[in-house]
Amino acid sequence: MSDMLTVTQDEIIKQIKLSCQIPSVVEGIITRKIILQTAEEIGIKVEPEELQQAADSLRLMNNLTSADVTWSWLQKHSLSLDEFEELVYFTVISSKLAQHLFVDKVEPFFVEHQIDYAQVVMYEVVLDDFDLAMELFYALGEGEMSFHEIAHQYIQDTELRRKGGYRGILNRANLKPEISAAVFAATPPQVVKPILTSMGAHLILVEELIEPQLDEILRLKILSNLFSEWLVHRQKELSASSSTSYPNMSFLRQRLSFENSIEQLKYSASF
Repeated sequence: MSDMLTVTQDEIIKQIKLSCQIPSVVEGIITRKIILQTAEEIGIKVEPEELQQAADSLRLMNNLTSADVTWSWLQKHSLSLDEFEELVYFTVISSKLAQHLFVDKVEPFFVEHQIDYAQVVMYEVVLDDFDLAMELFYALGEGEMSFHEIAHQYIQDTELRRKGGYRGILNRANLKPEISAAVFAATPPQVVKPILTSMGAHLILVEELIEPQLDEILRLKILSNLFSEWLVHRQKELSASSSTSYPNMSFLRQRLSFENSIEQLKYSASF
């Protein structure tokens, strides 16, 4: 058996198919085409300094600290310098298109959905017995026990027990509706009355409610979500207006080169 193993383009395409990645690859291709075509129709341009800044950021993100390291990284991902520039260009044009379409919609969206971005700092003990949860709730109210003592006695998970049942800072979406309703109606610090769910009886200490603030991180998150939803909507529109389904294997062999296949896998992973 030879010590050298070769991988052909057809084998790579076959592996994409066998690993059930064709839908994600096709989705990545369609997404890229939608972005590039829309940006061209709108007339969005990319300046050289923007490309340079994005290239520097990409190198920093991948720890490409020298020309040799950068060249090795390009070889690893089967990218030429031209394709690296194309990747950088696509990153910039995507960002600029998102800004163009939705930068003015971020604040109104935040105001309309502000309640969804509220956060809570809470501790929790989940018990199998609702009656026991009620007894412990009243014991807490009478000052007979502390929440830490209850957590230490009744939590089975070692790490969670050591943290006294601390669940961290949670968004409303992280909680079951029945729990979130009680938690966000509390006046911290407050232990809310036990809540029964399919998991058991939840005894919760609400330490703090954090009012949402439209900071830069949340602004970018909303912008990204709006852009992603728009892309999904555009894909559905295109799908509805065409009878073409996912391409078959012969189509892929004709239309996807080795480099393009790898590139699209990377693009699809980024969305």
